[in-house]
Amino acid sequence: MNEIQKLKFDIKLQNHIWFWGSYFTLNFLRWGAYFNDYPYSFKSNLIEFSLHIPLVYFNLFILVPTFVLKQKYIQYTFSLIASLFGIYLLKTALTYYIISENIWPEANREYHPFEINHIVAVCIGELYVLAMASSVYLTLTWLRERERNRSLRENQFKIKLKYLENQIQPHFFFNTLNNLYALSLESSNKVPDVIIKLSNLMEYVLYDVKGTKFVPLIKEIDYIQNYIEIEKLRFENVEVTINLESDIEDVIVPPLIFISLVENAFKHGGLNNKNLKIKINCKVIDNQMLDFEILNNFVNSHSLNLKKGIGLTNTKKRLKLIYKSNFSLKHTTKLNYYIIRLQIPIRNEN
Repeated sequence: MNEIQKLKFDIKLQNHIWFWGSYFTLNFLRWGAYFNDYPYSFKSNLIEFSLHIPLVYFNLFILVPTFVLKQKYIQYTFSLIASLFGIYLLKTALTYYIISENIWPEANREYHPFEINHIVAVCIGELYVLAMASSVYLTLTWLRERERNRSLRENQFKIKLKYLENQIQPHFFFNTLNNLYALSLESSNKVPDVIIKLSNLMEYVLYDVKGTKFVPLIKEIDYIQNYIEIEKLRFENVEVTINLESDIEDVIVPPLIFISLVENAFKHGGLNNKNLKIKINCKVIDNQMLDFEILNNFVNSHSLNLKKGIGLTNTKKRLKLIYKSNFSLKHTTKLNYYIIRLQIPIRNEN
């Protein structure tokens, strides 16, 4: 009941006034022209609308929440019949005392109160107005609720997506700081270079991609290359090859969508691997899909069991939120190479 009562405030008072004013004017002109008697039409409609309006709102805000929404259909039916009978008594009395002793002037003969034809005619007229006005109101309310739900789903989507992005960034920087800590223990002269490159990465995350849904693929590639340079400082023997096989200048992608795949290749490909080889292939397929493939060699199959963590998990969740089922993320092994291949729909800046 509270839900229905709250809904009534969604439609502004002036809209109610416009609806009933327009409906009254239309009826007044219609029946005035039909009987060629505009004064009678005005008085008759004035009486009828003074009863239509309370009945409509009584039904919407009292009867429907009290009975229909609680599935008490029999009680609703009897309450509606009682309301219609009350309207009949009021309409008949007002017509008799204000307009004419002939309570149904539009009929072909004179009718008296409580004749069955007159009762049926009045009730059908009230039910017609009740159904029409209620349909308009409930349709508008439904449209507003649909828009509200759409907006709510969109906000939930943004919040969830932001939550996943916020998880990915600390996860990445946590691993990078671990690398920096390991170098500092060795008193390595590489530490200053790592700090500068890490600063560049943080600038990209904190300023360049903050609050953006998509970024140029070129910037993501630059970000990946900076990350690779940091990892090269940590690994003694690592060979990384990046192949860009298509024109990708105008392609845009979700920010930080590839970095967990690259990080995964270093983290687990480098386990007990003195000669780590990583290859990244990026191309556009048929101007429809962006294909991102990363390969890394591994020493033994045991290292593959470690390919789990929030990085890849969050990447999958983000992809599902952004692209629903319209993407492909597959992994396989071939000749001691672990291969991850991601395909997403292509988007252009223009």
